[in-house]
Amino acid sequence: MYTEKGTRLTAEQNKYLFKVSTRASKAEIKDAVESVFGVHVVKVNTMNRPGKKKRSRAAGYGKTAAWKRAVVTLRDKETIDLV
Repeated sequence: MYTEKGTRLTAEQNKYLFKVSTRASKAEIKDAVESVFGVHVVKVNTMNRPGKKKRSRAAGYGKTAAWKRAVVTLRDKETIDLV
């Protein structure tokens, strides 16, 4: 994810943000990142982000989908090239 917070975490603390399935466990996220990017994951933190209420032009309110964010910490001197 490209956000100000994500960019700061990557530059200062070697942490990367990913949007993952709401059913994914920390172990599954760790295995997936290690196999796809070929790096060693030290720690995985997850956050469930609730959906927000959004007003439609027609009648009433709707809601955006809930999602899950994973913050993956890598070993020192290892990076992921996301671009």
